Amino acid sequence: MTLDLTSSAFHDGEAIPVKYTEDGEDWSPPLIWTGTPDGTASLALICDDPDAPRGTWVHWVLFNLPAELQKLNEHVPVDGLLDNGARQGKNDFEKLGYGGPAPPAGKPHRYFFKLHALDTKLNLPQGASKEDLLSAMQKHVLGEAHLMGTYQR
Repeated sequence: MTLDLTSSAFHDGEAIPVKYTEDGEDWSPPLIWTGTPDGTASLALICDDPDAPRGTWVHWVLFNLPAELQKLNEHVPVDGLLDNGARQGKNDFEKLGYGGPAPPAGKPHRYFFKLHALDTKLNLPQGASKEDLLSAMQKHVLGEAHLMGTYQR
């Protein structure tokens, strides 16, 4: 079975509803996954925009999600430590948790939600950066899933 990531709010390649952007409530979208590999100890999620004018813009860093978890409801609190033990890193808005799409006017931007199944829990503090997470995940990734949404102003 392959790790698969979906959302009830939008399909892969489709527009992200305004509710989940800076122009709306700026809530994180609901995410659902299946096919978590055997041996998974935790999950990590990164959302970023490779089309940002200054280079890839990080919208969400989330790690140490429990392995048995199969979804995130919309509007994950922006706390550093979640009730389920997961920790949130700092996004490029310099805030903890999710920061929704906020591209400049013009062409649509792509937002990649990347879920990683890991064979360990990570010893990172809340507020860790995407680079910190990527470094800590090296040699621990058992599977990956991607979901891409677009947004345009």
